[in-house]
Amino acid sequence: MGTIGELGEFGLISRLVGRLPAGPAIALGPGDDAAVITAPDGRVTATTDLLVQGRHFRLDWSGPYEIGRKAAAQNLADVVAMGARPTALLVGLAVPPATEAAWAERLYDGLADECAETGAAIAGGDVVGAAEVVIAVTALGDLGGAPPLTRSGARPGDAVAVRGRLGHSSAGLDLFRAGADGPAELLDAHRRPRPPYTAGAEARAAGATALLDVSDGLLQDLGHIAAASGVRIEIDSAAVPVPALLGPDGLRHALTGGEDHAFAATFPAGAVPPAWTAVGRVAAGSGVVVDGRSYGPGGWDHFAS
Repeated sequence: MGTIGELGEFGLISRLVGRLPAGPAIALGPGDDAAVITAPDGRVTATTDLLVQGRHFRLDWSGPYEIGRKAAAQNLADVVAMGARPTALLVGLAVPPATEAAWAERLYDGLADECAETGAAIAGGDVVGAAEVVIAVTALGDLGGAPPLTRSGARPGDAVAVRGRLGHSSAGLDLFRAGADGPAELLDAHRRPRPPYTAGAEARAAGATALLDVSDGLLQDLGHIAAASGVRIEIDSAAVPVPALLGPDGLRHALTGGEDHAFAATFPAGAVPPAWTAVGRVAAGSGVVVDGRSYGPGGWDHFAS
């Protein structure tokens, strides 16, 4: 099959586009100067993320398929966190010319398969040569006529709840750094998040007052809700789901570990949906506390060493 450099830009594009299924929202897909995506609501929810080799993934830890699923998942989760239905991705790929073309194909297989879990599809993008792999993904979504679920609606008296895995990716990262070969479930969790994509619809149906994707750590992300809503969030550590699989540092991983792309929301008292786990409450004040105290540093910062 050869390298990307041998295949050339347009040969690579042709190869990749041929692997992508069409989606119901794609009125005009790859092949023109821009795609055309339907927007029945009249508004478009949009988000974008960058993944940089060595910063967000390592080629010796993750294969192209897992990297593709991760790149799509973190963007699709952001759309869902607004209470929207994902419709399309635009993907920019920078890659060394010596990379095997099959590597890029598997990357796009991962992107497409993750999209399929939400009904979205890849509408277009760009490819370019570079010294290392960089993936830029823009995700679009449709609100279906409903208002967006933002971070600013939490009110004193609301319950705080979570949906999805917490701390698994963080625990897996520690295992990779230590050179461990298991547990496989945690290593896989770091390679590929598994957001519960039904969370947005569940939260909206239950009357959620605020919702977000947990990408940088539960406490750090709840801090965004607290700041945007002008409230204090109080977490009960005993209520946080911490499976034994996470090991002795499980609570730390669950509270501060990022990249699982679970969801956190606030709900009126008594309205937490069955699939969600209540972990605390909203009160008057500011900031986030655990068992009444500040927990300390934690969470992901893209500019920290």
